[in-house]
Amino acid sequence: MFESLLQTSYFALFLIIALGFVLGRIQIKGLSLDVSAVIFIALLFGHFGVVIPKELGNIGLVLFIFTIGIQAGPGFFDSFRSKGKTLIILALLIVGSASLTGIALKYILGIDTPSLVGLIAGALTSTPGLAVAIDSTQSASASISYGIAYPFGVIGVILFVKLLPKLLHIDLNAEARRLELERRSQYPAMRAATLEVSHENVLGRTLAQLQIRNMTGAVVSRIKQGEQIYMPKPTTQLQRGDLIRVVGNDRSIEQVCLLVGDEVQEDIPFASTQELQSLLVTNKQIINNSLSHLNLQGTFGCTVTRVRRSGIDLSPEPNLTLKFGDKLMVAGEKEGLKELGRFLGNDEKRLSDTDFFPIATGIVLGVLFGKMNISFSDGFSFSPGLTGGILMVALILSAIGKTGPVVWTMSGSANQLLRQLGLLLFLSEVGTSAGVNLVATFQESGWLLFGVGVAITLVPMVVALVFGYWVFKINILDLLGTIAGGMTSTPGLAAADSMSDSSAPSIAYATVYPIAMVFLILFIQFIANLIV
Repeated sequence: MFESLLQTSYFALFLIIALGFVLGRIQIKGLSLDVSAVIFIALLFGHFGVVIPKELGNIGLVLFIFTIGIQAGPGFFDSFRSKGKTLIILALLIVGSASLTGIALKYILGIDTPSLVGLIAGALTSTPGLAVAIDSTQSASASISYGIAYPFGVIGVILFVKLLPKLLHIDLNAEARRLELERRSQYPAMRAATLEVSHENVLGRTLAQLQIRNMTGAVVSRIKQGEQIYMPKPTTQLQRGDLIRVVGNDRSIEQVCLLVGDEVQEDIPFASTQELQSLLVTNKQIINNSLSHLNLQGTFGCTVTRVRRSGIDLSPEPNLTLKFGDKLMVAGEKEGLKELGRFLGNDEKRLSDTDFFPIATGIVLGVLFGKMNISFSDGFSFSPGLTGGILMVALILSAIGKTGPVVWTMSGSANQLLRQLGLLLFLSEVGTSAGVNLVATFQESGWLLFGVGVAITLVPMVVALVFGYWVFKINILDLLGTIAGGMTSTPGLAAADSMSDSSAPSIAYATVYPIAMVFLILFIQFIANLIV
């Protein structure tokens, strides 16, 4: 009975996942495999003839890669601008050292060229690379050697990524916290302050004339004239002795002091008809519109004092565009705030809902883009493939944010759930597929090609470690994502992703992966056509 159940794909799938989680939670000297353990259980099941259908693996792959792209998109272009040159060099070093290692061992051990390019593609777990290798050599040897190198290509990257922080004695959680503090330091902390109007040059002038927000970056949230407290309006005139409540960072508040007067230790309470509220942006119609375009103060008489996005308080600059899920701190009259809440959406349930239309549409566009064949010359053409096409489309859509009524974003919980589900499907299928012929392949083809594949997998990662960590001095989380991306290893990314809460490995992977894929295809074509 149990054997027949194992032949039922859904039973075998969830049994592999369950046992994988049990194994993944076992710690040896503080090291555990986490979700990556699923692939080792899958390899064992595959060896005993259990196979998860390829279609399930492909569904898992597209879900995992699409959600990674959606999450990494906003940070991808910033990362490329700031670290692009370094990451391109590392991608070239990884693929180049893999190719040079293979060429050197080819001449030392007398390996034929079709087997060599298959080994390189397998060691870097690249299906597009295998397709190019087969197309360039027209030999079955490429696919056989790919099958020999592929299992360690998967396992080797996972183990390297898992062991590297331990070998370097680095606490990844502490490193993630340090990176988060660095990210937050780019956005100075905001505070509220009360200033007394005393400078002659502002007396009798309106807020519209003074342009305080444009000149300093601080926002006036309310004004006290005598015993009366008012919400700021463009026509409000400042008089000597007025108290104004401003919100901004230390530098912007200092500039307001230079403009209007000194800071005083006095609060300005809200009148009975006024409030400070937190409102969520869930109205898709206003996403990607700037605060100046929306003119919330003129329309609703309300002042946005700060915008909270991804745990960071942003200054409400006029050109700041709103994103789905932004939390606005708004001061105003209660009636105006009620109207503004309806305008912004302010629907927490809608924020947590998952709209599958953009997910399905994005994946369809990615699959279609991956099928495109881009020709650069008669001798070279490039196709992004399934993984590359979906990743590139997801990155672009996430960076765009919104197209008409379609919002290309997901809530954090929905993204995490779909990513985990996709990853488990993918690892289960890849592991069982690789495990089916693992022992037979070694017995048939010997251990020589396997050893070459191991070398082609390990050497590039060591090169990336030396240059990335000690020469370019990039942080360990970026390095883990760079190694996974340079090795075109989705399971490697899964291992890095499970080791901390930071999105840095995913962003680095998304930056490096397309570059590495193009380099790998170029190198394989070069070796297949020119190396005898």
